[in-house]
Amino acid sequence: MGLKVLIVDDDMINRMLLKTLLKKNSTVSGIVEAENGSDALEKYKSEGGINIILLDVMMPILNGVEFLKIFRSDADNNHVPVIVLTTDDTRKAEVFDNGANDFLRKPIMGEELNEKISQWT
Repeated sequence: MGLKVLIVDDDMINRMLLKTLLKKNSTVSGIVEAENGSDALEKYKSEGGINIILLDVMMPILNGVEFLKIFRSDADNNHVPVIVLTTDDTRKAEVFDNGANDFLRKPIMGEELNEKISQWT
């Protein structure tokens, strides 16, 4: 059974790029997309079986840090790795303090992304 990945990013081009990279990864069998943290919380509940989350920090409505605070407040979610994707290194400590498992700088490279996914799953 392959991995189900939740991509959370308000930028459609970033989501398309991530989907393209993930489709080349043989361990990934499903991809779910969300445009912001609020959308991601709903999709996580409704989809079920999400194995890993790729999370942008800067988003409208509910940003990545706010998503992490809510997501990690439910202990049932602690087994799901969250990899934060951002161009802003200054947010690194903040996202780790709020429950992120790992961090990738944009632009995302396929090899780097695959290494992180295999490391956390």
